[in-house]
Amino acid sequence: MTPARPGAALLGLSLLVGACGTPPSATGSPSAKPTATASPSASPSATPAAAHVFVIVMENRSYQQAIAQPYVAQLAARYGLATNYHAVAHPSLPNYLAMTSGSTWGIGDDGFHALPMAGLGSELSGAGISWRAYMEGFNGDCYHSPYPYALKHNPFAYYGARCPASVVPMTNLAADLQGSTPQLLWITPGLCHDGHDCSSAVADQWLAATVPQITGSPAWQENGTLYITWDESTGLGNQVPLLVVAPHLARQRSGQNLDHFSLVATIADQLGVSRPGQSAGSASIVDAFGLS
Repeated sequence: MTPARPGAALLGLSLLVGACGTPPSATGSPSAKPTATASPSASPSATPAAAHVFVIVMENRSYQQAIAQPYVAQLAARYGLATNYHAVAHPSLPNYLAMTSGSTWGIGDDGFHALPMAGLGSELSGAGISWRAYMEGFNGDCYHSPYPYALKHNPFAYYGARCPASVVPMTNLAADLQGSTPQLLWITPGLCHDGHDCSSAVADQWLAATVPQITGSPAWQENGTLYITWDESTGLGNQVPLLVVAPHLARQRSGQNLDHFSLVATIADQLGVSRPGQSAGSASIVDAFGLS
């Protein structure tokens, strides 16, 4: 669907984007009014709080393609695997929005759309809960960073048409894992390492180099949870894997019907903020795997 033309309110908002760059204009111009709006946030569930939540989002593989890779298969054999987990749209962008705001906002493309200030980042910031989104290739400008960075894989830059200070280069990750680790760490590989432009083998090797940094950190070892999923599937039903990597979770499978709305709902529950948008009634991944 094509978003409505910018209204005065968000045109003013987009002029406020400063140090982090200016959103794209004209052919990819921000849309001040999305074609669908998220419902008010619901109260968080009584899910036990996680000290730290990590999320890695990979790209464009079917369930079968993803779990056939050696390192992914190793993680699935050791930790948790959701066997009935689904992306909610095509192409990339609406899935990233669903994972961070509980809504696709009626968007069916990868262009830039200025959305209201909403989503998980806003919930966490408002509650004083630390979070960072680590983006490979990011140079400090959400709207003009070079390859392998992709704006469509950085959903946080869409809410309020601004570049949040919590969006940082991937190079910050190693130090944060050994130092002052935020409570939410969202990790977006670049267009090669996420599998978008490169082979499944390259993406799997990137995971094999990155995940041990996380599982070797005090933040993960002290009641942390790592979720690894893929934005959308190349197969029927939009089915993708979801790996749940937690210190006390032995090899386990869940066939419960879960999706990207379940992911953002679970993260919100674990960090003690309201579930955003359509995620209010979604099934909990914590419940599906019996995490405590």
